[in-house]
Amino acid sequence: MALTMRQAFIHNFLGNAPGWYKAAILCFLLINPVLFYIDPFIAGWALVIEFIFTLAMALKCYPLQPGGLLAIEAVAIGMTSPKMVLHEIQANLEVILLLVFMVAGIYFMKQLLLFVFTKLITKIHSKTLLSLAFCASAAFLSAFLDALTVIAVVISVAVGFYSIYHKVASGKDFSQNHDHGNDESIQTSKEDLEDFRAFLRNLMMHAGVGTALGGVCTMVGEPQNLIIAAQANWGFGEFFLRMAPVSMPVLAAGLLTCVLVERFKVFTYGAQLPDSVRQILVQFAEYEDAKRTNKENMQLIVQAIVGVWLVLGLAMHLAAVGLIGLSVIILCTAFNGITDEHSLGKAFEEALPFTALLAVFFAVVGVIIDQGLFTPVITWVLTFEGKTQAVMFYLANGLLSMVSDNVFVGTVYINEVKAALLDGRITLEQFEKLAVAINTGTNLPSVATPNGQAAFLFLLTSALAPLIRLSYGRMVILALPYTIVLTLVGLLAIQTGFLDFATQAMYDSGILKMATEIPGAISSGH
Repeated sequence: MALTMRQAFIHNFLGNAPGWYKAAILCFLLINPVLFYIDPFIAGWALVIEFIFTLAMALKCYPLQPGGLLAIEAVAIGMTSPKMVLHEIQANLEVILLLVFMVAGIYFMKQLLLFVFTKLITKIHSKTLLSLAFCASAAFLSAFLDALTVIAVVISVAVGFYSIYHKVASGKDFSQNHDHGNDESIQTSKEDLEDFRAFLRNLMMHAGVGTALGGVCTMVGEPQNLIIAAQANWGFGEFFLRMAPVSMPVLAAGLLTCVLVERFKVFTYGAQLPDSVRQILVQFAEYEDAKRTNKENMQLIVQAIVGVWLVLGLAMHLAAVGLIGLSVIILCTAFNGITDEHSLGKAFEEALPFTALLAVFFAVVGVIIDQGLFTPVITWVLTFEGKTQAVMFYLANGLLSMVSDNVFVGTVYINEVKAALLDGRITLEQFEKLAVAINTGTNLPSVATPNGQAAFLFLLTSALAPLIRLSYGRMVILALPYTIVLTLVGLLAIQTGFLDFATQAMYDSGILKMATEIPGAISSGH
C-alpha cells in the first residue's frame, strides 16, 4: 500500500526509531523555543536533559541525528552561536584528531591485538583474575596514554572475539565472511550467546573504569589534567605526588571493587565465559597459528614495532595524540601492503560518527557557557571556606561532570579558583588543595554516566554496544558500585584531612617543595 506524504514523513523521520521516541524528539523541538522565550536559563537546562535523553536511548537511535536537531535549533533560536560552537571545536581539536586518526590506527593493529588478547582470555580461566587484569592494565595505560585510545583497543578486541564466536555459532568456518549483527543464523544455544554478551559487557566496563582510575593520576591522563597542571605550574612528577593522597587510595579501592563485584556477582557482574565459547576461541587460536604464513608473521612483527612506537610516542608526548595516530596508519599500511582507498576507508567507519556526535556535544557545551548554567553552582561553592570548600568543589565538579563535559567543568573551575587566588580571596595553599579537589572531582564521580567520561560515551556509541546489548541504563548500573566507592573514597581522603596530612608529610620529607610564589596568569581557554 502506498504511503501518503504525511505517513512517508513520519516513516522517514529518524528511520526505524520507535514512534514514541520520534514523538518525544518532536515535542522537544516544539517546546524549546517557548521555554527560551520564557526563561533562557530553564531552556538551557531543558536542552541538556534532552541531549542526555538521546544518549540514554542510543540503542533506539544513534544520538547524532536527534541530538544534532536539538543543537541546530539551539543555535537557530540564539541559545548559543556558531562562533561559540566553532570555538569549542577549536579548543578540542586534539580530541577530534585523536578520534579521526587514532581509532583508525588501532584498526590496522587489530591482528596483533586479537592475537595477544586471545592468548590472554584462553589462558586465564578465572573471571575475577581476568577482570582485574583488564581493569589494572587499562588503569596503567591510561596514566600515560589517552583513555580513548585505550578503550578503542579494548573495543577492537571485543568486536573481534564476538565476530569469531558469532561466525562459528552460525555454522560457518573461520575463513568465511559473516554478518555478526544478525542473530537469525545462530545455530547453537542462544543462552550461550547471551552469557557471552554479559561476559563482554563486564570486561568492557572494568576496562572503562580502569581508564578513569589511571587517568586521574597523572597530568597526561585526561585533557583537563593538563589544564589544571598548567594553571598550578605543576610538572609531571609534582602533579602525580599532589594527586597521590587521593588517587592512590581510590586506585586500590577501585581494583578491590573489581574483585568484589565479580566474586559476589552483584550489579550484573560475575558473568562467566561459556565453555562452548572458550572452546571456539581456543580453536580459532590454533587455526590462526597453524595457517599463519611468513607474510602474516611479518605483519604481526610490523604491528608490534608500531605498537612500541605508539606507546613511546604517547608516553613521551612526542606529538599530538591524533598525529601519532596518523603515523600509526601510515606505518601499518605502508609496511603491510595496504594501499587501496577502499581498505583505508573501512578504518574510519567506527570513529567518524562519534566525531560528528562530539561536535554536536560541543554545541551543547556552548549553550551551557552562553546561558551560564553552571554559574549559580560556581558562585555558591566559592562561598565556603577551608576544608569544607575543598569538599564542596570535589562534589560540585563531580555532579556537573556527570551531565557535562568534564574537560569543560575542570577548565571553568580551575580558572575561577585561579582568579580567586590572584584577587587574594584564597591563599596559595588553599588554591593547591582546590586544584586537587577539582581534578579528582572531574575524574572520579563522572564514571556514573556515559556522558561523564568521553571513553564511556565512545563505548556506548560504538559498533560493539548494540552487539553486546550495552545500553545507557546498563552502563549506569554496571558503573554504580564503582561510582559509589570511587566517590566516597575520594571524598574521605579530602574530608578527613588525609590529603592535608599526606601533603604535609611530603613537604617535611622533602619529596615536595612548598610553593612560595603565585603561578603565572590564567592561560587562555574557555
